[in-house]
Amino acid sequence: MTETEKDKIVVSDALIASRIMMIRTKKVMIDSDIAALYGVSTKRLNQQVTRNKNRFPSHFMFQLTIDEKKEVVANCNHLEGLKYSSVYPRVYTEHGILMLANVLRSEQAINMSIKIIEIFIAMREVLLAQSDLVLKLQEIQEKVTSHDEQIKLIFEYIKQVEGKKEQDFDQSNRKKIGYK
Repeated sequence: MTETEKDKIVVSDALIASRIMMIRTKKVMIDSDIAALYGVSTKRLNQQVTRNKNRFPSHFMFQLTIDEKKEVVANCNHLEGLKYSSVYPRVYTEHGILMLANVLRSEQAINMSIKIIEIFIAMREVLLAQSDLVLKLQEIQEKVTSHDEQIKLIFEYIKQVEGKKEQDFDQSNRKKIGYK
């Protein structure tokens, strides 16, 4: 495969999106997935990160703990190879992924990082749209709840009126005793 053919490898947005996971309340991608997308080995990717450590603060990249690694392996079938690895993988946030493209400097890494960042942005927009929906649903629920209370109050008044009518009816149908 020539260099230009490697650059033109098509990766679906769904595949990239499926590789994004939530760890420590951050959307991240694991180093082996990024390396595969960038067309480099995981070892080379991590070597470049080690050489440029000052470009990767903890909010750009962090290493998984043993429990996080176990959870990732259990939840992601494509990462079963990590199960027996003694190395704890690194994960990269959106900003870390962009910095990786700058460190690796290959055409494929640059193109993939742009695509990955666009997917992160699209996911953020979907989440914002969903949060708007959640707010609207909460408003509707509050209205319905207040309406429920008002409806309960109306039924209570109806019961009181019916009780008064029943009492009046009982009074009028009673056999009258005493002086007429």
